[in-house]
Amino acid sequence: MSDLSDPRTIDSPPSDSRSLKRFGIGAGVAAIVIVIAGISIRSGATRDLAAVSAEASIPTVTVILPDRTGSTDPLVLPGNVQAFNSAPIYARTNGYVRRWLADIGDRVGAGQSLAILDAPEVDQQLAQAEADYQTALANQRLARTTAARWSGLLKQDAVSKQEADEKAGDLAAKSAVANGELANVKRLRALQGFTRLTAPFAGTVTSRSAQIGALVVSGTAAAQPLFTVSDVHRMRIFVRVPQIYSAQVRPGLHATMSLPEYPGRSFDAVLTRSAGAVDGQSGTVLIQLLADNADGALKPGAYAQVSFPITGAVGGMRVPASALMFRDKTPTVATVDARGRVTIKTVTIGRDQGSSVEITTGLTGQERIVDSPPDAIDTGDMVKAVAAKPAEKKPNAK
Repeated sequence: MSDLSDPRTIDSPPSDSRSLKRFGIGAGVAAIVIVIAGISIRSGATRDLAAVSAEASIPTVTVILPDRTGSTDPLVLPGNVQAFNSAPIYARTNGYVRRWLADIGDRVGAGQSLAILDAPEVDQQLAQAEADYQTALANQRLARTTAARWSGLLKQDAVSKQEADEKAGDLAAKSAVANGELANVKRLRALQGFTRLTAPFAGTVTSRSAQIGALVVSGTAAAQPLFTVSDVHRMRIFVRVPQIYSAQVRPGLHATMSLPEYPGRSFDAVLTRSAGAVDGQSGTVLIQLLADNADGALKPGAYAQVSFPITGAVGGMRVPASALMFRDKTPTVATVDARGRVTIKTVTIGRDQGSSVEITTGLTGQERIVDSPPDAIDTGDMVKAVAAKPAEKKPNAK
């Protein structure tokens, strides 16, 4: 049995104490390593997150190249079809509609009656004017007789020359009054004739607002035409041609016209006139074409697509309409260089073909153009450009 009072027994644990110190130092070192590793991992994760965020902040856009193949397509522009002649028929006298003799769609000849008005006031005024004219004629006859009588007495020196001149002057005054009354009678007869509305030329009645018993008042700004007569044996087609193509359209040029109500059918039209001036607001030249309308297929006021057999603008390029942006009402496109830097360029539109437009100026043909650009895109922005996928071609049917 060992003696507890022996000092060797009390000093025996130094080896255990050294083991504990080593263990503590190892644990501390491990903790420091873990902390350093954690900090390093978190710092790397932060850098990776910053890099991902920076990468994500650069928008990805789809870019396309301008297409030069569209410049040989025919020029297709909208046109407005109008009658060769069209006349609105207004009332020239006040009255009531007694009868209307033609309706919309009726073909009428020149001078054919369209409606008859009742104008009792004009009838009464005419009767009064005719009576006044008869009174003036009677006074004129008396003055003529008196002047002739006094002229004879003057030859016999029975009256003075002054008195004879007074009778001659009275005859002249009474003749002037008679002429004035005759002019008033003719005016009222003309107004009475206006109670019958007639067609100014052969054509078709394209509108009618006359109703039996309706009061019509002439000479007012609010008056509307009682009838409209249109000569539709030939039709005028008005087209506005962009200035860049105006040199290629000349009188005698034949164009093909199509209308939505006649799918698959085309009409021949000949260019007859050009305004010869560029409209300052639209930048276009107004031209007129004529087309025969023997079968009445063309209607006044119709919309038409007119195709001109002319080439596109020199250097013109086609881009999708979705690539256009309008800044301050000016057409622009966004281009991307090799470094991914955006540049906004102003362009000029030659023709609008719906899904695509032809650009005449502003592009060289080598630019990468952003398709469907974001609204906030601007010059100097950085983007990631991705080429648009080519459209899939359908296999040819055999």
